[in-house]
Amino acid sequence: MVLATGLLLAGCGAASRNKAAGQAASATSTPIQHVVIIMQENRTFDNLFHGFPGADSVSTGMNGSTQVTLAPINLNDPRDLGHTHPDWWQDWDNGKMDGFAHANQSYAYSYVPSSQVQPYWTLAQEYTLGDRMFQSNTGPTFPAHQYMIAGQSGGADEDPDSPQWGCDAPPGSTVALIGPNGVDLPGVFPCFSYKTAATLLDAAHISWRYYAPQDTTTGSMYSAFEAIHQVFNSSEWAKNVISPPTQVLTDVANGQLAQVTWICPESSYSDHPGTATSTGPDWVASVVNAIGASPFWNSTAIFITWDDWGGWYDHVVPQQIDNMGLGFRVPLIVVSPYAKHGYVSHQVHETASLLAFVEQNFGLPNLGQRDATADAFSDCFDYTQKPAPYKPVATSISVRQLLSKIRGGEGD
Repeated sequence: MVLATGLLLAGCGAASRNKAAGQAASATSTPIQHVVIIMQENRTFDNLFHGFPGADSVSTGMNGSTQVTLAPINLNDPRDLGHTHPDWWQDWDNGKMDGFAHANQSYAYSYVPSSQVQPYWTLAQEYTLGDRMFQSNTGPTFPAHQYMIAGQSGGADEDPDSPQWGCDAPPGSTVALIGPNGVDLPGVFPCFSYKTAATLLDAAHISWRYYAPQDTTTGSMYSAFEAIHQVFNSSEWAKNVISPPTQVLTDVANGQLAQVTWICPESSYSDHPGTATSTGPDWVASVVNAIGASPFWNSTAIFITWDDWGGWYDHVVPQQIDNMGLGFRVPLIVVSPYAKHGYVSHQVHETASLLAFVEQNFGLPNLGQRDATADAFSDCFDYTQKPAPYKPVATSISVRQLLSKIRGGEGD
C-alpha cells in the first residue's frame, strides 16, 4: 500500500505562496470556505457498503417472490446493468424492490467486497457515512448530474441519444422526458436555460470550477454544464469548466481551489460497471489526500457520492415525492475537519442536498426546485470541533502511478 502525504506535481511551497482562487471571498455561515463535490458513477449503498458497522445494509434481497443471497462481485467486473428510467420502474416494482433481475441481470444482487474499495471504507470509518442518501431522479447519469447543479433536469429522465450530451449535440438530437408509469415521452434537444448553481455563485461573486472530461473523451457525458446554454455558450465554459479532471490535483498542489468545486471522473476511474477497471477508489483518495495535505484542509467540506444506482440491488424503499424521484440509495461520504467522526447519518439526503448545502453555507437563495426542500446535511457536521490534521488514506498505487495509468487508458 502507498501512504500518500502530498503531491509531487508542484513544489511544496507553492500552496502556501499562491493565493487560493476565491479564498475567503465571501462570508459563510460556517467555518467552511470551500465545498468540493466528487461525483462517482452507478453504485448503490448495498453494493459498496455491504456489512458496514452501524449502517443499514443487508445480505439478502427479494427477486420476485424468491429470497436470494447477495453475492460478491469484483469492482472491475466487465458487465453493465440496465439503468434507464423504465429499468428503474421495474427494479422498484411499486415499492416491492424485487425486480432487479429483469432482463436476465440476476448479478444485480451483488456487493463489492470491502477489500476492493478500502479507501472508501477508510474515509467512511474516519468521517461521516450516509446510509439514507438517495439520487434525486429515477434514471441514469444525465438527469442525475443536472440535479446536482440545478435541482432539476427540465423533465429529462434519460441520457441523450447522441454522443454529445449538451448544447453541442448534432441537430435532431433529443433527450427523453419522463412520462407516467415508467414510460418515456418524446424528447427535446439536450440544451437548457434554467438557472443553476452557477447563476447563484456568479451573482454572489463566489468562485467555482467544474472538473470533467473533454467533450471528445470517454466520460464527456459527465460534464453537466455542457447542457446549460448560458454556461456552454459563454466565456464561463473555457474559464470554469476544466479538463481533464486530473488537473484538480495539480491545481490544489499549486494553491488553487475554488470556493465551490465539482469533480467528475472519466469513465475509466468512475466505478461505472462495465469499464473493467478498479482505479476509482484510488482516484478519489488521491483527490482527498491532496486537499488534506494542503492549506485548504481546515476550511473544506468534501462530499463523495455516486450519481445513480446503476442497476444494482438496494433494499431501502425510496420515498416518492414527485414524478422524478426519489431514486434508489447511493453512498455518501462526508470528509471534513468538521465532519462528525465515525458517524453514520440516517437522515434522508438526496443529490439536490449538495446544492442545498452550498446555498445555505454561502447564504444564497435557492433555485426553487428540489433544493428548496432537500436536507442540507445538517446532522453530518459539528462546527465546534477543533480541526485536526488530516490523516492520509492509503492507496494501492502512488499518485504518479495512478496518473500514468489513467493517461495510458489501461484496464485492470
